[in-house]
Amino acid sequence: MTSHKTTQTMKPATAAKKLGVYLEATPAEFQEGVVSRTELNALQADPPAWLQELRRNGPHPRPVVAAKLGISIAGLARGGITEALTTEQIDALKDEAPEWLVKERATQAEVRKEAVRIKEKQAERAARES
Repeated sequence: MTSHKTTQTMKPATAAKKLGVYLEATPAEFQEGVVSRTELNALQADPPAWLQELRRNGPHPRPVVAAKLGISIAGLARGGITEALTTEQIDALKDEAPEWLVKERATQAEVRKEAVRIKEKQAERAARES
């Protein structure tokens, strides 16, 4: 008995998410096909020009936009940003520093501080119990 190894494939949307790019901005052949794990690894290891350009200038998907702005995805939505943005648009937002962005950044900083505090408290408790 021999086992047949099937190639693991994924939908273009999944591959785009793993690559950190906006699917609608990728080439048509990428959007219309399926991507194997081997192809995904090759794209990550040696990105073609179109992928390098998308990563550099966008448009970027919301998780990337949120990360570049230093806020959460929910914060983006609260700020009224629902579409993909280019690097230029993100930089313009940073320069403008609208009130909602300043507030969301402060909120995100508090969330991070609280996460560190909880982690330290758990480590302390674990040290006491052992």
